[in-house]
Amino acid sequence: MNCIIIDHENHCIESLSTLLETEFGEVAIMATCSDSTEAFNLIQQQRPDFIFLDIEIPQLNGFELLAKFEHLDFDVIFTTANDSCAIKAIKFSALDYLLKPINKEDLTVAIEKIKNKLISISPAQLQMATAVFNQQLPDTIALPAADGLTFVSIDDIVYCMADSGNTRLFMADKSEILITKLLGDVDDLLDEYDFFRIHHSSLINLTQVEKYMRDEGGEVIMNNGHNLLVARTRKADFLNVFTRF
Repeated sequence: MNCIIIDHENHCIESLSTLLETEFGEVAIMATCSDSTEAFNLIQQQRPDFIFLDIEIPQLNGFELLAKFEHLDFDVIFTTANDSCAIKAIKFSALDYLLKPINKEDLTVAIEKIKNKLISISPAQLQMATAVFNQQLPDTIALPAADGLTFVSIDDIVYCMADSGNTRLFMADKSEILITKLLGDVDDLLDEYDFFRIHHSSLINLTQVEKYMRDEGGEVIMNNGHNLLVARTRKADFLNVFTRF
């Protein structure tokens, strides 16, 4: 398998190259570079099977670089330092990534995904990631399900419920979608939208609340007719937010 490493930091290129050369003999490094202009030309000329792509590179960021290609006929392993904006963009669009400094265990998983054709990126995911990275709020989110990705309109989510290590979405059209993400991870992704964690097991769309019923903790009636309990410890914060709607 042939790859190109694109990273704005030389020491990151060197450490990843060493790791690949010593531990992954099936991977050949065709070239390395540190800026988007050179990267674009190299990819077109050498046609790698996949690339390691740092998101924070000069000229164009990693997402913008990929957008220049009419067709992505190569796989992409994103790499990033602990940059909350970049990581949120990747998670929001359900893309794979490696956190720098890259270790052997995580790299092994990524290489296996490349071998088994489990890493892919669609134009919709790329557009979504670019928007989030530029601190825009898309109206759609990509979420992993057992049989692939599902793209969901955020406004149509009535509420989310924890479900045995997964999360079940209850939609405005009365359908349900089971996704392979923890509720806490969904909460993190939607923290800039009108969602509130009323209970450790439930996250609601505040715009989909039909009525609040006072009690020890309280209860909300959602627009789909479902009743959900508000935890006593979250009642005050919920009322503070809910009164704005």
